Amino acid sequence: MKMKLGAVVAAALVAAPLAAHAQTGVPGFYIGAEGGVNFLDLPRTGGEKVGFGVGGVIGYDFVGPRVELEGVYRYNKVRGTTVNQYGGFANVLYDFALGSALSPHLGIGAGINHLSASAGGGSRTRFAMQGIAGVKYSFPDSGVFVSVDYKFVNTFISGRDIYDHSGFLTLGYKFGPPAPAMAPPPPAPTTAQYIVFFDFDRANLTAQAVQTIKQAAAAAKAGNKTRIGVTGHADRSGSDAYNMALSLRRANAVKDQLVREGIPAAGITVVGRGESQPLVPTADGVREPQNRRVEIVLQ
Repeated sequence: MKMKLGAVVAAALVAAPLAAHAQTGVPGFYIGAEGGVNFLDLPRTGGEKVGFGVGGVIGYDFVGPRVELEGVYRYNKVRGTTVNQYGGFANVLYDFALGSALSPHLGIGAGINHLSASAGGGSRTRFAMQGIAGVKYSFPDSGVFVSVDYKFVNTFISGRDIYDHSGFLTLGYKFGPPAPAMAPPPPAPTTAQYIVFFDFDRANLTAQAVQTIKQAAAAAKAGNKTRIGVTGHADRSGSDAYNMALSLRRANAVKDQLVREGIPAAGITVVGRGESQPLVPTADGVREPQNRRVEIVLQ
């Protein structure tokens, strides 16, 4: 039952660097309440008795290494004598395999241990160290964790060190950073549309058409619109080939006017659709004023 503290410390120091590459997670503070079975070993007296222990921890997880302060009370009754231990430790631990929910860890701690005994046993406060080995399970999508640990405490008393073996279960909670706020979706690109109408079989601009183009140009400048689409259309009177050419002439006439209004020609795209996309559906050969148009789209 006697376990050398040096072996636990050496194992922790050797194993920690070997798993450094496996660490993932988020740093944060944590708290925990612990309790379990305690086995007090008094080497010189031969007294050995199972008792219990309870305590609490508060610490900070650096992701991999973590540090914590621990306060713990242990109770045993040996040969009719009640032994109470009040310990305070500063622990350094190292967690392995943080990429998974189940993560083993090793650690060491140093502090003080106050022992008091009934039946004239007196009390004393001495320097103590402990070795820790355990495994922790972190519940997914939650800061809650459960840890099962074996702790070996060596209280240094001249001539007769006292050993203590504990099996503790810890229920804790790790405080993570607040969840990042959802970024709003990028605004949809805004568009503005203007329509210029033409007389039958004409590609010249009317006074009303020029006014509409002026409005479109002013809006493009005010809104820093760098791309302008100009699409020409024709009604269904005439052949397809003729109407395609007519719609393109109408689109170019609008483009030329936009350039005169100060819009760079490089930012204007000209397309002719002929009679393929009527605004008002009609039979072939029908003259429809609403279909003799150029659409200006600002993007």
